[in-house]
Amino acid sequence: MSESSEKTRAGNVFVSNYPPYAYWGADQVPAVEAMLARPAAAGTKLGIYVHIPFCRQRCDFCYYKVYTDKNSKEVRRYLAGLARELELYAATPRLAGRKPHFVYFGGGTPSYLSAEQLSELFAAVRGVFPWDEVDEVAFECEPGTLSEVKLAALKELGVTSLSLGVENFDAGLLERNNRAHRAAEIHKTYRFARSVGFRQINLDLIAGMVGETDDNWRRCIDETLALAPESVTIYQMEVPFNTTLAQRMKESGSETAPVADWDTKRRWQEQAFERLEAGGYTIGSAYTAQRGAGTRFTYRDELWRGADLLGLGVSSFSHVGGVHFQNEHEFEDYLARVDRGERPIGRAYALSGEEPFVREFVLQLKLGRVTREYFVRKFGIDPVTRFPSELEAHRAAGWLVWDEREVRTTRAGLLRVDSLLWAFFPERHRGSRYA
Repeated sequence: MSESSEKTRAGNVFVSNYPPYAYWGADQVPAVEAMLARPAAAGTKLGIYVHIPFCRQRCDFCYYKVYTDKNSKEVRRYLAGLARELELYAATPRLAGRKPHFVYFGGGTPSYLSAEQLSELFAAVRGVFPWDEVDEVAFECEPGTLSEVKLAALKELGVTSLSLGVENFDAGLLERNNRAHRAAEIHKTYRFARSVGFRQINLDLIAGMVGETDDNWRRCIDETLALAPESVTIYQMEVPFNTTLAQRMKESGSETAPVADWDTKRRWQEQAFERLEAGGYTIGSAYTAQRGAGTRFTYRDELWRGADLLGLGVSSFSHVGGVHFQNEHEFEDYLARVDRGERPIGRAYALSGEEPFVREFVLQLKLGRVTREYFVRKFGIDPVTRFPSELEAHRAAGWLVWDEREVRTTRAGLLRVDSLLWAFFPERHRGSRYA
């Protein structure tokens, strides 16, 4: 799937995995059970992802499985379901007795939960997969759902990395995109997070939301630098098919999204990267800038290097033992299956042949560089000799370079890296929807 060089249209540009989800199916779910029956190879790292699908309201650009209509009783049912799902994996040969290297709470809005609910949830996960060897516990937050008391509880519970979904600092622009929080809540939450002792805070921004301007984007970067978080994540606005924005486009018959074109979004992200670098940050991937030797993204780095990731909750994604799988994507279907004592897997895909190599190569290329020796050692494949024509085409366009040690994106290539990755997919996996 290629990125338009001009207007933004409906559809995914961001490559979140390989192969695209359109190739995953219910017919491959038995491969998950076969994999779970086999122990993991020594040294295989394990991560746990917990999906919290509740939000105060749905942003117009959101494409995740979220619910804004669940009451406290339904939230309690869901948390009980997560606990049951954990138990369904606890005794499998693949996972029994293993301790996670990283844990990630995403959504939705994990910070939507009360401090009491969070304590119960964390205890449930720890009770099955002890955290005494964990390197990172990351937690996503929406600023308007946090108080100093709740942040103190998260710190006490063991969260090491806090990610604030800021997206933008302008109150009018946040409202226009149906974002729940407002600008004043960002600063208040950030102060609270520092006051209770968080030392790794990430701010999420989106370049190109509806209504964005050059002047406002500069102010966003000014405010980000003034807060001085340990890391900043910047995504270029896209309009996946299952968003409110895409639905409005369909209803109006418009093929062009009411957001900035791709050249403008890349320019804005480049401006942010340049100013962050001038402020002491280093660019760690196509989306991240970080400062300080201790700042890390364990979840990202381990997942992109083949770690096992067990995803829990409705619609969550897993990658374990070379098999992708996704849970049931509807709330009641998910809960009904775990209530029956079934693992709630809806579809799966077992990687085979060169596919594990392709998956790691395209994901790691998002870091801006891949080491050739890593792939030779792990897969027996050198990317440069495996993809000579594809790499040469990207080199001629100014997107990639390579030498004896590594393949690197240029800065221009890094800013459009997701559109480059499809060239490395086998022909059978190109041109499909990422859904």
